[in-house]
Amino acid sequence: MMITAMSRVVGWGHQLLGEVLRAGDFAIDLTAGNGYDTLMLARAVGENGSVLAFDLQSQAIEKSANRLQQEAVAVHLVDGPGLPLPSSGVSLVSASHAELDAWCDLAPRAIIANLGYLPGGDKGLITKPESTLVALQTGCDILMPGGRIAIVVYSGHPGGRDEAQAVDHFFANLNEREFEVLRLEVANRPQAPFLLIAGKIE
Repeated sequence: MMITAMSRVVGWGHQLLGEVLRAGDFAIDLTAGNGYDTLMLARAVGENGSVLAFDLQSQAIEKSANRLQQEAVAVHLVDGPGLPLPSSGVSLVSASHAELDAWCDLAPRAIIANLGYLPGGDKGLITKPESTLVALQTGCDILMPGGRIAIVVYSGHPGGRDEAQAVDHFFANLNEREFEVLRLEVANRPQAPFLLIAGKIE
């Protein structure tokens, strides 16, 4: 299936987060993966900003660290929750995004995630609704007013449909007085990934 510029939902997510991110901000990547989203956040917040990125797979942490270092981004491998996070650069955490509340009590201006499996990794290791929903709830609670959460959802792999339905339901039921929610999808390709954006009203 050909992917056109119009249907590249990851790029739309980057653009919509980039509209609110400023130099010196704090941002969170719930799924570091191969480091592309983490790098985007790091560039947006600049050398005086900071990013916290999670991934359970050591392969993902290693790939993300290598990608960031190649782009001259400062990388910190954080040892344990409860410790003060570095005030700049990217902190990589080998943990589930469901543990967000244990690692962070700062207010991010942006949160991003690409759900599913690690591209190039084990397709049997996937994000799951029970942990993803915990991370999303924590993210919504700590998100700075005026900030945004961007989640790219994939339903085409085994287990993906269940997670997609759960995440879609979560966003659809956010309090309309607190959040504005956008769903961006390719309407004539049912299994294409879709983008959910929640903006916290100031």
